[in-house]
Amino acid sequence: MVPRPLTPATSARPVNVLLLAVAGAVTVANIYFPQPLLAAVAHGLDVSERTAGLIASAAQVGYALGILLLVPLADSARLRRLTSVLLALTSAALLVAAAAPDIVTLALATLALSTTTVLPQILTPVAAVLAGPGRQGRVVGLVGLGLTLGSTLSRTVSGAVADASGNWRVAYAVAAVATAALLLVLPRRLPERLGSRGDLSYVRLLAGLPRLLAVHRELRISALLGACVFAAFSVFWSVLAFHLAAPPLGYGPGAAGLFGVLTLPAALLSAAAGPLADRYGASAVNAGGLVCAGLGLAAAGLAPYSPAALVAGANLLVVGVSSCQVASQARIFGIGRAVAARVNTVFMLTTFGGGALGSLAGSWLYAAHGWTAALLAAGACVAVAGLVVVAAAPPAVPSCVRDVTREAGGNRPRIPQGES
Repeated sequence: MVPRPLTPATSARPVNVLLLAVAGAVTVANIYFPQPLLAAVAHGLDVSERTAGLIASAAQVGYALGILLLVPLADSARLRRLTSVLLALTSAALLVAAAAPDIVTLALATLALSTTTVLPQILTPVAAVLAGPGRQGRVVGLVGLGLTLGSTLSRTVSGAVADASGNWRVAYAVAAVATAALLLVLPRRLPERLGSRGDLSYVRLLAGLPRLLAVHRELRISALLGACVFAAFSVFWSVLAFHLAAPPLGYGPGAAGLFGVLTLPAALLSAAAGPLADRYGASAVNAGGLVCAGLGLAAAGLAPYSPAALVAGANLLVVGVSSCQVASQARIFGIGRAVAARVNTVFMLTTFGGGALGSLAGSWLYAAHGWTAALLAAGACVAVAGLVVVAAAPPAVPSCVRDVTREAGGNRPRIPQGES
């Protein structure tokens, strides 16, 4: 039986951006909500805080594995079935984590739930495909806003739930209920398939990832930009807590967590990057985002002991990096609906790779040379990203050529796909 192709975005099934954004927020929260609970986990399971920190590491490793191994399936599998299975597995793993008798069980449950909670990276290309050309940036920006709010506010909510209940396990149970609730709503609101083919084998899906990077210039540009800007972002946030705790500031560990709430204005502002990318092109928004990120790092570096400057710098960095990511994803989703999930897989893997390198480099530089050295490294990453944007810009058409074309009644010069 030949699979029925996905109906176009102009059909009777409109894209429900609010639902996709909420679903993305709920599911991405499963990666980040355990972080404020680690001290309570260490006390409750009678392990050291360093051992409890394995939970956060397991979450990041699992999420990267899920992006690589599960997200490409969205290009071929039945979306409703895939979504239902992922939500059910994540809910079950959260319940196992809530009842974990020891740290090993909790770490394995965390690895499992973070591997299957990759729905945000499936919903983003689904939203872009359903939106259609000319609206992809706007929709990707709104779904991305949901992911940002989910990852930021989940820490606050989980901490409040644990404090109110007096038990860290309750936060896992609440997350399981919220994730399971999506089963009642989300799958039936999705299209049957993202692409028109259902005959691609799993091995072919994974084996084709390097070829996508080799064939599509738009993907290479966005992947390199994603790695650079997320490296800069990770450098800043990996050393911020140490900088705030050191003299003369001397703030406690809660101060770094507060920065997540204080950067919510930047997260909300970054939603405008999508419509701007639709109107002016992804490269223009990339350039503007890099300027914001550079200014943020400069503010934090020039006034390192001013809380106001650090908050302003963090907000500029967040809006710059978030805008760059939205614009870069809008660029790659213009490649085609048949490979939307796989190009997002490549993009997110390179982005996470850059972030991991940034965290390692930032921690080492701060320990060896201090705050300024770490920010200079972050600034170098932003500068490299700027060179990528300049090198990727479409060549200018001489005015004499434009005049001849206009007099001949010809069309305007073609802009490479993904840059318009």
